[in-house]
Amino acid sequence: MELNSTYAPFIKGSYECLKKPDIGGIPAQRLPEVVARVSEMLSAIEKNGRDAVLGYSRSLDGWAGNSLEMTAEDLKRTGDHLKPELRSALEAGAERTRTFAKLQREHLKDFEAEVLPGVFAGQRYIPVQRVGAYLPAGRFPILASAFMTVGVAKAAGVPTVVACSPPTSPTAGNPAVFYSAYLSGVDRAFVVGGVQALAGMAFGLLGEQPMDMLVGAGNAYVTEAKRQLFGRVGMDLLAGPSEVAVIADETADPMLVAADLLGQAEHGPQSPAVLVTTSRDLAHAVIAEVDQQLLDLSTRTIAGPAWQNYGSVYWVEDQQTAVEVMDVLAPEHLEVITSDDDYFQKELSNYGSLFLGQWSTVAYSDKGITGTNHVLPTGGGARSSAGLSVSRFLKPLTFQRVEKSATMQLAPLVSEISSYEEMEAHQRTADLRIARFEADTPPIEGSS
Repeated sequence: MELNSTYAPFIKGSYECLKKPDIGGIPAQRLPEVVARVSEMLSAIEKNGRDAVLGYSRSLDGWAGNSLEMTAEDLKRTGDHLKPELRSALEAGAERTRTFAKLQREHLKDFEAEVLPGVFAGQRYIPVQRVGAYLPAGRFPILASAFMTVGVAKAAGVPTVVACSPPTSPTAGNPAVFYSAYLSGVDRAFVVGGVQALAGMAFGLLGEQPMDMLVGAGNAYVTEAKRQLFGRVGMDLLAGPSEVAVIADETADPMLVAADLLGQAEHGPQSPAVLVTTSRDLAHAVIAEVDQQLLDLSTRTIAGPAWQNYGSVYWVEDQQTAVEVMDVLAPEHLEVITSDDDYFQKELSNYGSLFLGQWSTVAYSDKGITGTNHVLPTGGGARSSAGLSVSRFLKPLTFQRVEKSATMQLAPLVSEISSYEEMEAHQRTADLRIARFEADTPPIEGSS
C-alpha cells in the first residue's frame, strides 16, 4: 500500500514520502511457492476426496480426532469454556453485527415497474443457498469473523451456512471461535483449516452439497486457494494482509495515531500501515511515537517488522492532495482525524471502511462491536469493490413480463438489431411474434 510509479504522476498536488517501506512488493499469497503448493493440494483433494482432507489435517495441523464435525451439543457447550466477561462481549458483538446486517437487508427492496405500456420489469433479492465460512484461528483467533460471515449470511436468509476453523489442539478447535459461530447461527461446524477446509467445502466433501459461495479471511494459502477456486464457487473477496491508513492534520494526537497504526500492523508482519498528513510536525511526531510504543508492545516482533518493512508516512500540501493520495492507496481501513472530518467523508471514494474522528478506531469494528463488517478489500481492491455485506449473499434477480399489447414497441426493434448482427434465430423470435400479433389484431376501420 504505497504510491508507485504507475499512479504517482497523476497526483496533482505536492507530496513527500517521509518514511518509505523497506520491502513492499507483491502480497504473500501471490508468491510462486504458495501458488504451486495450493494448486498441488487442491488437485490431490479433488482426486482423493475426504481422505485427502483428513490426511492434510493430520499432517499439517496435527489433528488426531475421529470426526471433523462438531456435534450441535458440543458447539453449544463451547461457551462454557470461556470466562463470563468474554462470553458477554461476544454475545454483544454477534447481536450488534446482526442488527446492522438486518438494517442493510431492510433497505434492499424488491420492485416491479411498468417501464413501457404493457412491459413490466422488476427485481427480487434471493439469497444464495449454501455458504461456507472460513474462520481463522492461527497466530491470533479472530473471534468476530463468524459475526461478519456466518451471522451476516443468516441475516440475508441463507438456508445453509457451514463453518470451518482449524484445530488448535489434537482434538479440538478454539472454543471462542466456535462459540462465535454458534451465536451467529451456524448450521454445521467442522474442525478443519487451511486449503483442505476450502477444498472440502467447495468440492462437497463435508457431508453437504458443494457450497455455492466461500467467505472469510485466512493466511496466504487460504487466500490463494480462494483465488484458484473462484469460478467453481462464488467468493466474497480476496483479502490479503490487513491494512490501515490514517489521514490526520496538526490537530491530531500523535499518540492515538501511532497506536491505531500499530493496532493493525500487529495483524501480521506484512500488514501495511500508512499515515497521510498535512503537518510535517505531526508526521515526525508519529514516527517517533511508533518507535516509542513498540518498546513495550508484546506483539512488537510482529508489528515492528510490519511497520519497518511495509509502513509509510506521506506529507501532503493540502486536503485535496490528501484525498488524491488516499484514493490511490484505497486502504482496507481508513481513519480520519482532522479538524474537518466532514470534508473527507464527502470527498473520499476508495476505502473498505471509514472511521471518522479521534473517538473512532478500527479495533471497534475488528471486534464486531460497532456492527459494521470487517471483511474488506485489500491491495487496492477498494477502488472497484466494497467489503462483505448482507447484499453479497443476495442475488438481485431480474424478471420481465410482456403483455401482447406491447409487442410492436419491442419486436420490430429487436428484429432490426438482430438482422444487422446476422443473428437470424434471434430475429425469428421477434418476427414470429410480429406475425402472430398482426394476425390476431383486426385491421383498423378505413385503413388500406
